[in-house]
Amino acid sequence: MTLERHATLIGGNGFVGRHLHARLHGEGWTCWVPRRDDPQLWRRDLGHVFFCAGLTGDFVARTFDTVEAHVSLLNRVLRDAHYESLVYLSSTRLYDSLGDVEAIEELPLRLTTDNPRHLYDLSKALGESLCSVAGHGRARVARLSCVWGEPSDAEGFLPELMRRVLASRATLDAVQRPRLLVDASPRMARDYVHIDDVLDALVALATQGEATIYNVAGGRNVSNAQLVERLAAASGCEIVHAHGREAPPLPRISIARMAEEFGWRPAGVLDRIGRIVEQECACSSW
Repeated sequence: MTLERHATLIGGNGFVGRHLHARLHGEGWTCWVPRRDDPQLWRRDLGHVFFCAGLTGDFVARTFDTVEAHVSLLNRVLRDAHYESLVYLSSTRLYDSLGDVEAIEELPLRLTTDNPRHLYDLSKALGESLCSVAGHGRARVARLSCVWGEPSDAEGFLPELMRRVLASRATLDAVQRPRLLVDASPRMARDYVHIDDVLDALVALATQGEATIYNVAGGRNVSNAQLVERLAAASGCEIVHAHGREAPPLPRISIARMAEEFGWRPAGVLDRIGRIVEQECACSSW
């Protein structure tokens, strides 16, 4: 007999939250996506809480909303709500100031209060600390690297680049290859993890996690030059970088903890984006 599992998705209307809702529902979970001011948050059994609320690109312009989403609401949930487990979505961006190091979960962070960019990092770090101190062993932190999905599925550098490649591919002819200009340094390299792998990880952390903090990442930094080369080969487009400026070295995200506990083997971004673009191009040529 399979026991019914119940999930509460706070911030369940965002990119990760929407996909997580669909995954859990498809696997037979009962899911609740409450408003952040819903009084039932403090009255009902929330089951497994997935705390997906947060801001990304607009966090500087929305300072108070950022702190409310990353810290204040989490504080109230940890203090007042009834839940079985809680998974808090954080970010591997917390490691960015450390430079070219192997980023394991225990690595001390380097954050400064007078850097507007670090408002995001500091608020996420405080949320993580709340989970550790006030989670009573039931709270887990998922530090996500750059999460990506299908070309039409999300904002961000990689999905936007894939959409532009596919749009340019539609103009392909026998006379001249379409030419696409990319305004990003070819040397910038980041860790990418696909949304499907992220969903697997979040469910595993909620139901089986033993540590507090986990890096949920691809385990390899991939440069813009590598992304462009793979997309050009898959699409037949000519993709050119607008400039070749230097890029700061970023940490290499360790996924050893996820591998040891869950046999974590995320899909490689280069193979996957190549297959997606090749399939899209094949369909459009029918």
